[in-house]
Amino acid sequence: MENITMPTIRWSSKIKSSLSALAILAALPACATAQIVESAATVAASQETQPRLTIEELRALYGDEESRYMEIGGVEVHYKDEGSGPVLFMVHGSLSSTRTWDRITEILKSDYRIIRYDIPGYGLSGRVSDETAANVQPVEIAEQLVERLGVKKLTFVGVSSGGTMGMYLAAKRPDLVERLIISNTPSDPVDTSHLVMPESFVEAAKKSRETGFSDMTFWNEYLGFFAGDPDRISAQTRKEYYDLNRRTAEKHPIALVARIGDGVQAKIEMAKIVTPTFLIWGGADPLLPESAADAITNYLGSAQISRIIMPDVGHYPPLESPDRFAQWIAAYVEAGVLSEHEPESPQP
Repeated sequence: MENITMPTIRWSSKIKSSLSALAILAALPACATAQIVESAATVAASQETQPRLTIEELRALYGDEESRYMEIGGVEVHYKDEGSGPVLFMVHGSLSSTRTWDRITEILKSDYRIIRYDIPGYGLSGRVSDETAANVQPVEIAEQLVERLGVKKLTFVGVSSGGTMGMYLAAKRPDLVERLIISNTPSDPVDTSHLVMPESFVEAAKKSRETGFSDMTFWNEYLGFFAGDPDRISAQTRKEYYDLNRRTAEKHPIALVARIGDGVQAKIEMAKIVTPTFLIWGGADPLLPESAADAITNYLGSAQISRIIMPDVGHYPPLESPDRFAQWIAAYVEAGVLSEHEPESPQP
């Protein structure tokens, strides 16, 4: 059974009812960090011998009629803005993309306006220049995107380091973020000493490091290891991770990813958060188990916390159990913490 704690929720009349992935890779024995922090020589060599894809090629493969682009802070940001109603702003984790939210968007967009974007350096967003890396903070991309889309209030939904982004935005803009929903998000520098990986994963990671390229075998091992049930990760999702992480290498791959870092500033920011917060946690996450949910609950001491532990789900609940995840989002939003706000629709 799922372990549910949802205190002091005011029900509406409608329903009475970072590090993160980057740190995971950094800690793997003979790990696959080459694609994340590669030397110039390794990048050049791997691009000559491995099937890299340009951003243009990826956009041709994975862009669709909902794809939009906006220049923010000197970088071209790929985003989608679908549906009409209260705004759900969804941000993916490290090494992921907007496609994290495909199924959840399909379920919820008839009742909500769903905005999601590719963190620059990933997915279909553009490259991060030296100037942008030096002068733009990750949270500024998220903040400016929704502001320029005319959003006044939103529910932030983030997984892994995407949840870190949500915490920083909620700390900075409590007037904007009226609810915070985060999933398997770190609150301390990530400890990987307890991870016990199968030999097949260790070997795939070793090959990735040595070649500077993460092949399909690596991504099958990676996604399988961090899932509660590997069979829930579809062949299409596995292919998307492989394709989108073989885009030609970035000079500043993590510049606009929200990170916990040494934890000092992160704790200061978490202490500022007063936004009602819902933790949807994969209890079978080998990296951030239930004890990590306890830790983040403690750091968010000024916020009203509700939470659910999904004991059979791993590090990526929106990928592994999107239907359940969507149901919990709707239940929390429709609980009506701030349900008096008028729904917002996409700008013309």
